[in-house]
Amino acid sequence: MIVVLGSINVDLVVRVRELARPGETVAGDDLRLFPGGKGANQAVAAARAGAKVRMVGALGKDGFAEVAMRGLADAGIDSASIRVSERPTGVALIAVDQRGQNYITVAPGANFTVEAKWLASNLSSGDHLGLQLEIPLPEIETAIQKAVSLGARICLNAAPAKELRDAAYSGLDYLVVNETEAEMIAGRFSLASSPADFAIAAHRRWGLTAIVTLGADGALATSEAGSHRIKAPAVKVVDTTAAGDSFVGAFLAAMDAGRGLSRALREGVAAGSLACTREGAQSSMPGAAEIRQLADRIGSA
Repeated sequence: MIVVLGSINVDLVVRVRELARPGETVAGDDLRLFPGGKGANQAVAAARAGAKVRMVGALGKDGFAEVAMRGLADAGIDSASIRVSERPTGVALIAVDQRGQNYITVAPGANFTVEAKWLASNLSSGDHLGLQLEIPLPEIETAIQKAVSLGARICLNAAPAKELRDAAYSGLDYLVVNETEAEMIAGRFSLASSPADFAIAAHRRWGLTAIVTLGADGALATSEAGSHRIKAPAVKVVDTTAAGDSFVGAFLAAMDAGRGLSRALREGVAAGSLACTREGAQSSMPGAAEIRQLADRIGSA
C-alpha cells in the first residue's frame, strides 16, 4: 500500500504563446480546470502505475473540491481519509507556453490545515509513505517521525523547494529532487551541488537513496548498492506540468511492488516522459502497461 499525505489542488490552466514577463499581460486560450496538487498528482500517478493508494489530505467546502475528488475517484484511490476544511480548496494558477514550459502560482488553502496525526489509522508497517512540501513543514517532519516509528518506508519529493531540518532527512528512505531543489539543499548543508555529486553526498550524510531528476536527461540516483543513471527517451513535449509527479508516483509504485531501484527509476523516467506528451496534470499521467512498455526500452547512461 502507498499512503500519500499531501496537497490536493485544482489547476486553472491557460495556454499562451509566450510566458509573461514581470509587468506584462499576455492573451491566452480558454481557461481549463484539472485536478491537481503534488500530493494528489503523485497518488494518481502511483495508482495509474498499478499500485493500491490511499490519499490523506484536506479540501474546502466549494465547487473546486468536487473537481479534485473526481480526479482521485477516477484513479481508484481510497479517499475516505480526506477531511473537509473551513479554508478553500487549494488552487494552482498555471500558464503554459507553446514549448510546454510553465509558470505556476499556488494558493494552498485547505492544504495548510493538513496534520500528520491523520496518519495514525492510515499507515502501517511495510507501507510506503509519499510526502511533498505543499503542506506545513512541521507536519512533514512529524509525519516522518511517525512513519519511522511504524516501520513504513518514506519517500520525500522535496518540492517545491523549502528548508527542512537535518534530522528530517535522516528518517527518509528515498529523497527525490530536481536539479534546482538539489542545489538548494546542497547550499543549506554545504554539500556538493552538481547532480551526481549531490546524490553521493546526500546518501553519505543521511543514509538514504538520493534521486535527482534531470528533465530531458533522465534521472540519477545513489544508494547503498551504488549509483545509477537512466536515460530519458526522446518525446514530443506538450506540457511539462506533471512530469515530476508522474516520475515520483511511478517510482513509488514500482518500489512498492518490489521491482527494485534500477527498474523503479526506469519506470519513473518512462512515466515522466509520457506525461510530457499530454496536457494537464492528472489527465496526462500514463497507465501501467505503457509505462512498462517504454521502461523496457530505456537504458542506463
